[in-house]
Amino acid sequence: MSSIPNFDDFFKQVTEALPQNLSSLHQDLEKNLRVALDAALRKMNLVTREEFEIQNAVLQRTRSRLETLEVQLAALEGVHSKTTPKE
Repeated sequence: MSSIPNFDDFFKQVTEALPQNLSSLHQDLEKNLRVALDAALRKMNLVTREEFEIQNAVLQRTRSRLETLEVQLAALEGVHSKTTPKE
């Protein structure tokens, strides 16, 4: 998580907000914040933008294929109903 600039800025602001006489707590606080944030994000079961885009592309292809199959099925049902004698 530390490679994300917004989180780095957040951690820096939080630790800098501490009084200077508590500077020994800065590193411990930052480490604990990073661990807590990492755990919270993992619990959310988030995906990366890349994974999302890949799944979105798969979904679009699947929808397109489904629409094609629906058209083919409708055509086959039309042919079948025309050739089947009605009772």
